Amino acid sequence: MELPNRVTIIEVGPRDGLQNERLLVETSNKIQFIQKLKAAGIQEMELTSFVSPKWVPQMSDAKEVISHCLDERRNFVLTPNRKGVERLYESACKNAAVFVAVSDSFNKKNINKTTSESLSELEPLIADLKRKGYFVRACISTAFYCPYEGKMDENKVLSLCRTFEDFGVDELSVADTIGMANPHEAYELFSLLKHHLRSTTLLAAHFHDTRGMALANVFACLEAGVDRFDSSAGGLGGCPFAPGATGNVATEDVVYMLHQMGIQTGIQLDQLIEAVDVIAPHVSRPIESKQYRLAKKTQTLNS
Repeated sequence: MELPNRVTIIEVGPRDGLQNERLLVETSNKIQFIQKLKAAGIQEMELTSFVSPKWVPQMSDAKEVISHCLDERRNFVLTPNRKGVERLYESACKNAAVFVAVSDSFNKKNINKTTSESLSELEPLIADLKRKGYFVRACISTAFYCPYEGKMDENKVLSLCRTFEDFGVDELSVADTIGMANPHEAYELFSLLKHHLRSTTLLAAHFHDTRGMALANVFACLEAGVDRFDSSAGGLGGCPFAPGATGNVATEDVVYMLHQMGIQTGIQLDQLIEAVDVIAPHVSRPIESKQYRLAKKTQTLNS
């Protein structure tokens, strides 16, 4: 299949990247990070999440982040349950993200519900969001492997995606949560989804780089016709319920690869590096993306 001429990057660093960060990042630094990402040309982004401050103190400033960073672009807020959706209605944001795992075991570890129980809770919430004119994104975790159950059945993933389609979601983000997928598996699953899901449903791929396979998996998805990808500036992220899982694929590495292939993103790589500069001093681990390290090395040599 011919590769797409243009790709949309959904930046997940401010939410997925920071949500499990050990150090508490000041609100002002988050806002500056988001503003720098937008200045680099990011058009779609996960800003924050409406979750319990008790369990996720990193996201306790969600209301303030939204008030400073909302604009005409597609800004998502994660709303995992009824309380989250109710808080979204109190804000000016019109784009919701919900999530569920293919794996029952992972879902129970994450939110203490089976996948079926989560779907039962989400169905009326999504229906209400759609009635009120909201854009709804459903994030499908453990689409390839689960740390507790092993490899997932492709048809089980397809069935879950179709269920969300029936609920009326606008987009599906399908994730390799623990970074175990290989390019063949990525191509096979996303080819299956592209073939069987409705053409009106947006489809994004979400890869973690735990085993260094993320960029290869992005390329495999391009070959399957995917033109939307989640990524995190600086490769920030991880998952506390997925032992050993490292960060998301780095936005700057994805953008560099795409641009070298002649695929447009509308993102300025040098300004993206500046955005990573903003957040790098405030996170607990070093930024290890290839493009960021190269940029820092070049700056040192030229100084």
